[in-house]
Amino acid sequence: MTSDPALPPTVGAILAGGLARRMGGGDKPLRSIGARTVMARIIDRLTPQVTRLVINANDDPSRFDAFHLPVVADSLPDHPGPLAGVLAALDWAAADPAVSWVLSVPGDAPFVPRDLLRGLHAARRDHGTMFACAASQGRTHPVIALWPVSIRDELRRAVAEEGVRKIDLFTQRGGCATAEWSAVPVDPFFNVNTPEDLAEADHLLALHPGL
Repeated sequence: MTSDPALPPTVGAILAGGLARRMGGGDKPLRSIGARTVMARIIDRLTPQVTRLVINANDDPSRFDAFHLPVVADSLPDHPGPLAGVLAALDWAAADPAVSWVLSVPGDAPFVPRDLLRGLHAARRDHGTMFACAASQGRTHPVIALWPVSIRDELRRAVAEEGVRKIDLFTQRGGCATAEWSAVPVDPFFNVNTPEDLAEADHLLALHPGL
């Protein structure tokens, strides 16, 4: 992995623990767009930005063997949502004392920006907040966010004891800055939730081969 030495050491966490009901089951990150999987596209975009990458996924981790990345499952039972995936990534990152941040992205966003980490760190520094999340077209994307490793015990309590499930309900506790990206020519946070979304992503790639 490579990363910008001007930025704090940051682990990138690809959250692939969802149940993909709208896709008809299976793993959304393993669906293909333009002959490459969504996961492969996300990895290519994040690798130059972060210190290391980890995949959060439940059940059999061997289905991600082709990507040669560590896979960590939720430590909390009953699939409590993306906050559990963030917590699993924070716990994994905490094993390296040099790492102070985790960048979370969903496993269904094949066009995430190549300057995502820089933009989010700049936003949280400029606004003096604990967290930062991405936005486009005036809409925030709470799961695409920066998390300090130091808050993992607080997050565990919030999810396991307080029943918090919505990301923005947790991040508002420490303040969450927003970093906006342009949606021209393509919204970088376009996600593939349905077969129709996959077809649209193929169409966007055909229109913009450099994506």
